[in-house]
Amino acid sequence: MPSNLLLGVNVDHVVTLRQARYRQMLDSPNAAPSVLAAALLAEQAGAHSITIHLRADRRHIQDADVFLLRQEIKTKLNLEMGNTAEILAIALKAKPDFVCMVPENREEVTTEGGLDVAGQREALKATVQALEAHGTRVSMFIDPDPAQVRASAEIGASMIELHTGTFANHIGAERASEVARLQAAAALGKSLGLQINAGHGLTTSNLPDLWPVPHLAELNIGHHIVSRAIFIGLEAAVKEMLAVMATYPAK
Repeated sequence: MPSNLLLGVNVDHVVTLRQARYRQMLDSPNAAPSVLAAALLAEQAGAHSITIHLRADRRHIQDADVFLLRQEIKTKLNLEMGNTAEILAIALKAKPDFVCMVPENREEVTTEGGLDVAGQREALKATVQALEAHGTRVSMFIDPDPAQVRASAEIGASMIELHTGTFANHIGAERASEVARLQAAAALGKSLGLQINAGHGLTTSNLPDLWPVPHLAELNIGHHIVSRAIFIGLEAAVKEMLAVMATYPAK
């Protein structure tokens, strides 16, 4: 049976390059690279959705980028966001297809771990209800911990995105142990009616080690694809990732 695994391409780091020079001059005709051009190329190569993270410190994606992509892309828009009133207001106005709630630390280079859903139930539940009422499906970015999976279902999330950073950063027995945790979390989430997504640190090299994890619906991948694009082009990098994803055994 062919794999039905979907790919969401995160284009944040295309914007990281733009912001390195044009942080104060986004209206310059020279402001490049274009996040929209990157998103359209990813779609053309077969991406099923475009993922962006609107951070509180606006270190890469800007508010205008959210609305531009919402208007122009042809697939789905997945907005990663911290649980703040400011970002929620933008999400409710932009109406992305999906929102992935993530933890956010201003000092971190990238998202360092999963969201503590169990410890923030009431605040997150209110945000989930507001977004779902506006037609946006909501995911919780969590570590593969049973308590976090159950809490995600209990607050009304439609999906979970399993944090694969620990998996990606280890090899051998440590990676095998993390795969076992991911397997158990995916099975539990599926039994609770959640869609199972995954992301963080995934590459064409480590994906095959993830394949024992059942019920995966969508992977969100950015840094590796953008890094590969420097050498082989964005369309080729997306297609390369999709070719590996096609080997996922449908479960």
